[in-house]
Amino acid sequence: MQSIIIPDTRLRSAVPYLHRGGRIIDVGTDHAYLPIYLVKEGFCAHALACDINQGPIDSARANISAAGLSDRISTLRTDGLHGCEKFAPDDVLIFGMGGELIAKILSEAPWIKNERITLVLQPMSRVQMLRRWLLENGFEILGESITREEKYYQTIAARYCGRTDCYSEEELLLGRWNIQTKPPYFEALVRHEIGVYEAILRGKSKSESADTNDEERILKFLKERLESLQ
Repeated sequence: MQSIIIPDTRLRSAVPYLHRGGRIIDVGTDHAYLPIYLVKEGFCAHALACDINQGPIDSARANISAAGLSDRISTLRTDGLHGCEKFAPDDVLIFGMGGELIAKILSEAPWIKNERITLVLQPMSRVQMLRRWLLENGFEILGESITREEKYYQTIAARYCGRTDCYSEEELLLGRWNIQTKPPYFEALVRHEIGVYEAILRGKSKSESADTNDEERILKFLKERLESLQ
């Protein structure tokens, strides 16, 4: 039996939001390192490791078998969450994809609109778009955190409540929970986003016809937020 492979900090950021001893689905599992770790450490009892490609599924199965967990972790080759509803998860994890793709996966699985299922999501890009989709489709955001592994990652926990909500542009970008609680790396995230939007403005400044109103507005509130943290 192989020794446990401990996932990096950004993957372990899912742990605080899980139902202890529950059932999880890991979408885009790759080598299944995260579900193996979560089951081994007792954070969940059973897991379904999913991926759209056969190569990752083969790798996941080999690692699950080597860990002696074939009776507790199943695999499924599927696109997103198609065919996963029979697993009846307590938590659905989607890490390592763009926010737009995560929203698409969720929109194609209406069964996740269930008050007992927690979504734990970590978009690699377009975090604003994902937060907006969640809020417009009846999900409440239960918690958020920030981790850093070469770049900054925002982890979002959400659950269906049937009510819609509306965030400001700042809250969509940085997260209402993050703004209120100022978790580790929050100030660093704000500084990073300032750099991103300054670079966008520099690029657009080369075109006389470019509309920079949105970027200027976002940059303004980011700099105001940074000043409030000093």
